[in-house]
Amino acid sequence: MIYRLTKSKFIRGLQCEKALYLDVYKPQLAYYPPETLERFRKGRDFEAKVKSLFPNAVDVSRQLGRQIGKYPELTATLLAQSGEVNLYEAGFVHNEVLVLADVVHKDADGNIAVYEIKNSLSVKDVFRRDVNIQHYVISHCIEKLSSFSIIYNDGNDEPLYEELLDDAREAEPLIAKQVERMKEVLQGMEPSAEPGEQCSAPYECPYLRYCNGKVATQLELAEF
Repeated sequence: MIYRLTKSKFIRGLQCEKALYLDVYKPQLAYYPPETLERFRKGRDFEAKVKSLFPNAVDVSRQLGRQIGKYPELTATLLAQSGEVNLYEAGFVHNEVLVLADVVHKDADGNIAVYEIKNSLSVKDVFRRDVNIQHYVISHCIEKLSSFSIIYNDGNDEPLYEELLDDAREAEPLIAKQVERMKEVLQGMEPSAEPGEQCSAPYECPYLRYCNGKVATQLELAEF
């Protein structure tokens, strides 16, 4: 399936349109410092622990690897099966936006719950935006979406849940406008943007070195 945006690129675009453009057309310029990579690792560890609470799941990413464009088709096939279904990294596409859901659970009656996992002690605004873009896509792909929750860390690596379905529904008109704006950005030239507060919030931008005139990639840096 054809897609131009992903969840992570959408979140990047909300932070900085130039960063979105670079993420799509010049991703080799990204630089992630060691502390960021370590945070990613810890996040994956917590995610793996939470996923273990949903047994007998099909991991779509393990089935298809880097064939991302095939995730939505396999996801639809698996969700069409009778009985309960648990999926990891289920793929959905709507309006050229692709999202991969951490966990999708379909019960015996066909009701579907989606879970986004974050290794954080609170539900931050950026996480809510993460859920909003996922809901925007997934709600157009399935009929019986009954729940959409954030699962976060209680401080002892145990899960806490916050239901965000109603908030995501209210945000849909805004998300739709933001999607169209980002698609416009990707059709033009590289946007100009001066370094500022957007370079560090809500995340440190991996293209800050590029914008500051330091264009060495991680591969180049590793050679020294």
